[in-house]
Amino acid sequence: MAWFLLVLAGLFEVGWAVGLKYTEGFTRPWPTVLTAASMIVSLVLLGLALRSIPLGTGYAIWTGIGTIGTVIFGIVYFAEPATAVRLFCVLLILSGIVGLKLVSTT
Repeated sequence: MAWFLLVLAGLFEVGWAVGLKYTEGFTRPWPTVLTAASMIVSLVLLGLALRSIPLGTGYAIWTGIGTIGTVIFGIVYFAEPATAVRLFCVLLILSGIVGLKLVSTT
């Protein structure tokens, strides 16, 4: 269950990272409220997951999911560049996430 919560927390991290773009400097009320709510949900889920997942592993995977998800979202929806080097770096992050999960004792 902790791993499911961690993945869900990472997905909500993507939500608040993307939401920051839509707040336009926190000047738009609804995007700001949704972004803040996503931040809170993400942190609560991360905290719950860290009850049984080691801190370093959990935090690294949480930020990795957020990073990969935000990069993919930016490529798909904001026409950000999808260069080979950029995608290779995302693959390195993904391999780190998988590696941490594989060596985790929980």
